[in-house]
Amino acid sequence: MSTNRFSTLDPAHIDTTRAALHDYARVLGDLLKECRTQRKHWWHASLRPSLNGLTTGVVSAAVDFELELDLRNSLLEMRAATDARSSEPLRGQSAQSIRESVREFLTALGIESGGNAARGGGEAPAPEHPGYSAEAAQQIGESFGAVNASMVEFRSGIREETSPIQVWPHHFDLSMVWLPGERIPGQDPADGENADKQMNFGFTLGDDAIPNPYFYVTAYPLPDALPELPVPEGTSWNTTGFSGALLHYHDLLETPDPATFLLGWWRGLLAAGHEHMLGGDS
Repeated sequence: MSTNRFSTLDPAHIDTTRAALHDYARVLGDLLKECRTQRKHWWHASLRPSLNGLTTGVVSAAVDFELELDLRNSLLEMRAATDARSSEPLRGQSAQSIRESVREFLTALGIESGGNAARGGGEAPAPEHPGYSAEAAQQIGESFGAVNASMVEFRSGIREETSPIQVWPHHFDLSMVWLPGERIPGQDPADGENADKQMNFGFTLGDDAIPNPYFYVTAYPLPDALPELPVPEGTSWNTTGFSGALLHYHDLLETPDPATFLLGWWRGLLAAGHEHMLGGDS
């Protein structure tokens, strides 16, 4: 019997905390853009799920370091290969405050960053988030952990290339991309961002278009046949804001076995991608 690891997420309860964590994730993402060599599809600038939350992973520099948003304990953890370590409680402070803490830590290591991520220069004052909740942060971390666990299982059955399972700072969504290896006719093969056929399997805590947490699956390029395919009860094909398959998080929790339902939904859409995206059928 599967164990339900998916926490209940009340959009009204997590809203302010989500906004704060989104701001903090952007700070770390900006830093990764500066400190890492660019990879295709911007994989160098994303965060990774960790045991307690979200991490940069090890960043190679004059002194190797790692930054983590510990959502279990509401901490910014900063660690270096020299055994230097610092932590700061997350309490809804501004992104600028987080930038400054990161800057001080890196400067003490002898690492100078060239842009706003560590210096905070030139930007409008960042807002604080006085409604930040450590309980909500823990629930968000648990939801990311549950989705990541399901995504790891889903990814293990895919033979073609897949991206890392990653959290994108700009949208604060956890996702994985399937790359079957075919190029898009008419696109410049050297254009790493736009030349690859792909499907994106993701989860977000909500956004301006859909304020509640939801799962999405998109395809690029989108085959005409894909939106016409039947989808399981409780899911739909979205056309407002983005075109893709949509599953609301609260609807997933209403199923008898959320993890099994989610895997089946993903696998069905992946099979449809194999059928309609490959071999020129797009």
